[in-house]
Amino acid sequence: MLVGPTEMLSARDRRDRPPEEGVAAELQGFAVDKNFLISLKGILLETELALTFIIFICFTASISAYMAAALLEFFITLAFLFLYTTQYYQRFDRLNWPCLDFLRCVSAIIIFLVVSFAAVTSRDGAAIAAFVFGIILVSVFAYDAFKIYRTEIAPGASQGDRQ
Repeated sequence: MLVGPTEMLSARDRRDRPPEEGVAAELQGFAVDKNFLISLKGILLETELALTFIIFICFTASISAYMAAALLEFFITLAFLFLYTTQYYQRFDRLNWPCLDFLRCVSAIIIFLVVSFAAVTSRDGAAIAAFVFGIILVSVFAYDAFKIYRTEIAPGASQGDRQ
């Protein structure tokens, strides 16, 4: 069997070549999309991240039993911000990202409503601050979920009905 010149290239030579044109060229690295960071979705994710971190600090200072929920949501939001900012989510094209993002927002609303109202019963200053920031965060997550539903999920459902 004859081997052509392109098959003889080693893995190192293929790595050093310039990327091909098209979709594969766009997904080569972890370049940060600065336009996403200043878009509405980017600002919402950054706000959610900051408020979740503030609530985590408040729970750490008062009721450490509730800090795990805030820490978990912080890391989930950080992962979504990373995936959207670097456009890395496009490599996982079989996942329905708008649906995952919508479910992230809805689950965070439920978790922070429960934890915030449970924390305010302790009457500690940091717990009351966590309650106030929790209610603000719930409203930000609710707005994010509303925007995801209106822009991503509802138009897709109406298009599916027509076919």
